[in-house]
Amino acid sequence: MKIGVCLKQVPATDTRIRVNPTNTGILTDDVKWEINPYDEYALEEAIRLKQAGKGTEVVIFTLGDVASEARIRDGLARGADRAVRLDDPAFAGSDALGKARILAAALQQEGIGLVLAGRQSVDTDTGAVPAMIAELLGWRQASWVDKLVIEGETFTAHRAAGGGTREVVTGQLPAVITCDKGLNEPRYATLPGIMAAKKKPIVVKNAAALGIDAGSVGAAAALVVEEAMSLPPARPAGRILQGDAATVAAELVRLLREEAKVI
Repeated sequence: MKIGVCLKQVPATDTRIRVNPTNTGILTDDVKWEINPYDEYALEEAIRLKQAGKGTEVVIFTLGDVASEARIRDGLARGADRAVRLDDPAFAGSDALGKARILAAALQQEGIGLVLAGRQSVDTDTGAVPAMIAELLGWRQASWVDKLVIEGETFTAHRAAGGGTREVVTGQLPAVITCDKGLNEPRYATLPGIMAAKKKPIVVKNAAALGIDAGSVGAAAALVVEEAMSLPPARPAGRILQGDAATVAAELVRLLREEAKVI
């Protein structure tokens, strides 16, 4: 069974984000990029499944331009076998459904039997694409999984359901699984892995190679459009209360009631 990993390049969680002058995106000239942290759990799980004899090959799928190949090489250095990068001017402006159509076509074309992805990306935080992939392919799906068992053609996925409750979901492969913290501990690339990754293939596919209608993806086909973005307002300056303990406590209660309105 081939295992596909959806891997996305995102701004590093410690990088400084700046909105461009037209409020249509972010300035990327000095952004530090990384693999989406939740996708790291997906990649690690795929590698472990292959090492356990549950899969024959781990293939990375990335929707992005040539700049994303640095993150793809990182994934290959950690143990993935090869990668497919999906790039076409027609893909620009795709919403979640458009992205799912592109990825679903690529996954199906490569004969993938199990898809692992992060539960969400830390840039847009929608978490919508994996579920849409499953719907487009007609596959089973389990989300926010922190324990996964594959036995033959069956999967068992464990997930937190809130309030201390846990769900156990079973189903038949093929399936799409989104991965959460606690599933595993992602590995780092080793020097031998980095050297080996330089020889591993990255195939680039456009809409024609995927056999999809360019009009079904991209900005023209988007059902959801981001019109503008902005940074959250700056935090107001802090305030230091003066006086003895009783005076400070009384003033703090007043401020919480009258200004913050939390009591």
